[in-house]
Amino acid sequence: MRLRFRFRTIPFLATLVLVALGIALGNWQVRRAAEKTALQARLTQRSAMPPLALDGKPVDPAAIEYRHVIVTGEFVPNWPLFLDNRPHEGRTGFVLLMPFKIAGSDAVVLIARGWLSRDPAVHDRVPHVATPPGRTTVEGRAVLHPARVMELGKAPPPAPGAIVQNVDPAGFAQASGLRVLPVLVEQTSPDGTELIRTWPAPAIDVDRHKGYAFQWYALAAMAFLFFVITGFRSGTKQAG
Repeated sequence: MRLRFRFRTIPFLATLVLVALGIALGNWQVRRAAEKTALQARLTQRSAMPPLALDGKPVDPAAIEYRHVIVTGEFVPNWPLFLDNRPHEGRTGFVLLMPFKIAGSDAVVLIARGWLSRDPAVHDRVPHVATPPGRTTVEGRAVLHPARVMELGKAPPPAPGAIVQNVDPAGFAQASGLRVLPVLVEQTSPDGTELIRTWPAPAIDVDRHKGYAFQWYALAAMAFLFFVITGFRSGTKQAG
């Protein structure tokens, strides 16, 4: 019995779509794995660098992201912000953000001071947290912005004492009128308060992206093989 291949247009077009989709998504996952590998290398490199002192001069945010930084100055007490929907170990709560005026400069930097729990009885009540008075020194890790959460619609500009979903240095600068450095500092140094400062590390899972890439490439290969095998089967049946 001689095998014959029967070309069918509609199955061919469907196979073409699946193969193209599988290859495109596989390539995307490979790029994501490369990005995460580069991020891991950057984290390792910058965590080993000596602390960087922020003195109010302009900084390149991409160049100092994830670096250990030190800044001296005073908190601006009338501009606290409370980042909402920030759970910690199964409890709901906020991350407290406050601007910090850098000594010898007119610039401020946003400090993520730490996590605090929410009052379960009153949803929109914000807790009182003592602010260190006078000049103080804060140590922490520089990031571009706090971890973002899903937000529906366009949020109003932040206001002093507001509960907000997301905020970044540029948006805060526009709302406050202050000159804000384009980075945020996740505080790690103690200050006598009960704020929790367990900051999540950037999500790095290179193997997961490689696994997804393999699955998409496998889908493309299976679609092609299915088209070829069923084409020969159809040809055989037709010949018989």
